[in-house]
Amino acid sequence: MQPEFQAMAMEVGSVGLETDDPLIYRAMVSPERQAVYEVATGRSETYAALDEAVGRGAALIAQFTSGLPASQRIAFLGRNSIEQITVCLACQRAGHVFVPLNWRLGASELGQIIADCEPVLLLHDVEFSAVLKDVEQQLPRTIALEGQGGWVGRLAGTERAEPKPTEADAPCIMLYTSGTTGSPKGVIITRRNAFASAVNFALVGEVTSRSVALCDLPFFHTIGLVAIGRTTLMMGGRLVISDRFLPERTLSVLGDPALGVTHYFAVPQMAAALRNAPAWDPTALKALQAIFIGGAPLSPALIETFLEDGIPLVNGYGMSEAGTTIHMPLDRDAVARHPGSVGFPAPLLAVRLVGDDGQDVADGDVGEIWLKGPSVTPGYWNKPGETARAFVGDWYRTGDLGRRAEGGVIHVPDRLKDMYISGGENVFPAEIEAVIGAHPKVRDVAVLGLPDPKWGECGVAFIVAHGESPSADEILSHCAERLASYKRPARIVFLDQIPRTASGKAQKHILRETHANS
Repeated sequence: MQPEFQAMAMEVGSVGLETDDPLIYRAMVSPERQAVYEVATGRSETYAALDEAVGRGAALIAQFTSGLPASQRIAFLGRNSIEQITVCLACQRAGHVFVPLNWRLGASELGQIIADCEPVLLLHDVEFSAVLKDVEQQLPRTIALEGQGGWVGRLAGTERAEPKPTEADAPCIMLYTSGTTGSPKGVIITRRNAFASAVNFALVGEVTSRSVALCDLPFFHTIGLVAIGRTTLMMGGRLVISDRFLPERTLSVLGDPALGVTHYFAVPQMAAALRNAPAWDPTALKALQAIFIGGAPLSPALIETFLEDGIPLVNGYGMSEAGTTIHMPLDRDAVARHPGSVGFPAPLLAVRLVGDDGQDVADGDVGEIWLKGPSVTPGYWNKPGETARAFVGDWYRTGDLGRRAEGGVIHVPDRLKDMYISGGENVFPAEIEAVIGAHPKVRDVAVLGLPDPKWGECGVAFIVAHGESPSADEILSHCAERLASYKRPARIVFLDQIPRTASGKAQKHILRETHANS
């Protein structure tokens, strides 16, 4: 990290945050500017109107939590909407903690999270009323957004409240991790964390008051709620909210000159779906500065196809525990020079690549990514053991592997837990996935190591075909031309779908459990 950025990180990490609310300043200096626009309904709100709604929401939450200490959890189960942004920011103003729940989960999975975070109130879309019936007994109070007695109606009749003074290190958001290992954890995000995360993305993503960001990634993940939502509002841009990803509709919104979307965010599978959609027309996307990618490894082949169309896929690396951490610049030449790289450390973060001996590895060698800075979580809710294992002093251990190349650019070959050893050699599944994913008949792929009596572990490639299904021999031949023998998968398994989280990560624990003995 450059010295001036180190000084900035220390300053942000030490001072209080009297003005970290992303709306108060904007409502004062640009009250009539459009803050949010909802794709599904066509509704919009100015900064002044959104600030007013958040103030009323804070007062309403204060009524629900009267007599209770600060930092109560307020859960939310619903799709992306203006209301969800309002509730999130209202929780912060009221001194409580916003917990967005993954609406893709079943009742038993939601029940586990609800039992863990113990919310005093759960707000929800009417769409999800049925799934909540099985967990109602765990909740002191549930309120629908819509309908008689719902949040929206109550909000209209409530006088706004002023922000409640809270410490900079008080929690304001709790995000439950994707659960690629099968055990979601509640990541505590403080006011300081959220502010620093937004500053980091504003700088690496070149977000300004002229930016228009489309978000159809769910707000129950950090990239949607913090990197896109909070950053755009903090910088005075326009947040275009989509309740779901539909390739044709997304392309229509991206190409709408009246909106002029400049920033779009996707996981690799979404980017590929856009590129393969019949309506794909890069000439209609003139306002788009880049498509930002995260959540899962990005194949060089996919990068190449977008560059040919004049649109850079700008890769990045982040997580609930630290927000945006490493990112490529918005530069077509840089993207072309470093295909597959996740970029450079964000300004308000220090990054180390650490070997098994606890020492920093040399450039070109692989080490675990360690992070330190004001955006890094203080730990996991109700899990002191997990928190202790995640930190070495002030350094957060990500569990991901990184390799620093010439010029400081960083590649993420894989997760530490995903790496396997075959015949004494370290194998990184992401490298194999990139090779197989470049095959024209492959739509999706995940590789993992399973026990093997001869080699210790051998790779198994799970493949979803694109169009005409390739044969296993065809895939193995493709790998033989591009990979060393110990890296080639020993087995090929064709599936209709690879289980993935909403952020695009393959749920390899499910594949492992399902196919361990097949």
